[in-house]
Amino acid sequence: MGHLLDKTMLKTFREGLEEEEKAKTTIEKYMHDVEMFFRYAERTEEINKYTVIAYKGFLTDNYAASSVNSMLAAVNVFLKKMGWYDCVVKSLKIQKEAFRTREKDLTKEEYYRLLDAAKKKNNIRLYWIMQVLCATGIRVSELKYVTVESLNTGCAKVSSKGKRRTVLLPSVLCKKLRKYVREQQIRNGSIFVTRSGKPVDRSNICHDMKKLCAETGIFRGKVFPHNLRHLFALTYYKAKKDLSHLADLLGHSNVNTTRIYTLVSSEEQERQIGVLGLVV
Repeated sequence: MGHLLDKTMLKTFREGLEEEEKAKTTIEKYMHDVEMFFRYAERTEEINKYTVIAYKGFLTDNYAASSVNSMLAAVNVFLKKMGWYDCVVKSLKIQKEAFRTREKDLTKEEYYRLLDAAKKKNNIRLYWIMQVLCATGIRVSELKYVTVESLNTGCAKVSSKGKRRTVLLPSVLCKKLRKYVREQQIRNGSIFVTRSGKPVDRSNICHDMKKLCAETGIFRGKVFPHNLRHLFALTYYKAKKDLSHLADLLGHSNVNTTRIYTLVSSEEQERQIGVLGLVV
């Protein structure tokens, strides 16, 4: 049994995601991936399970396994919304690594170098943004909840992905940020906003962070905002070894998601194995 694709389905799909109150970034990601599937499927008269399996093969030949699964997830959501359950395909099985590669692992020492470089460039806003992200483990999208008012209570009320949680702000961070907002004459509301008053954009923060790589000599591939969240998680886990509480701090519903954040580098993993003393 085959199904016919109609581009009006894209509009219906988007409206369905909006009705479910999916995050804007999630909607755009799903739409991009489903539109890519549409372009691939234009060569076929109708869609069936074999069409989607062939598309899965095409993705596998051209993308990393994690990207393939991400794109297939979006397509599967679309297929289910259309009621085409007979076309849904399985994701690729990926063997989980026990460590993070050195190219991805941002160290605390490198983090300090980034802060120092931002200060020398007089990019004080970036200097404090990086510290807030790394000291609390929040997402860039949650920065807007760090307000002038939250500095007085020591906590930020965060609403993200349909969930609400309280993020504790370290007292030393609050003290220094109170001085920052006084100097910047920020009297209320979100601390980190653009000139037009909108929350700072992830891409702008990432762009500014990448600019620090030349001065610090840090590999560009590991310098991006989300890696500060990873550094927070890894530092906390090393100190407390409490995965469940870390999941709460990061706003994760599933501790299996949190485990990804606690992976040590391959060098650290090798050192830990080496001290077992099993080679004589």
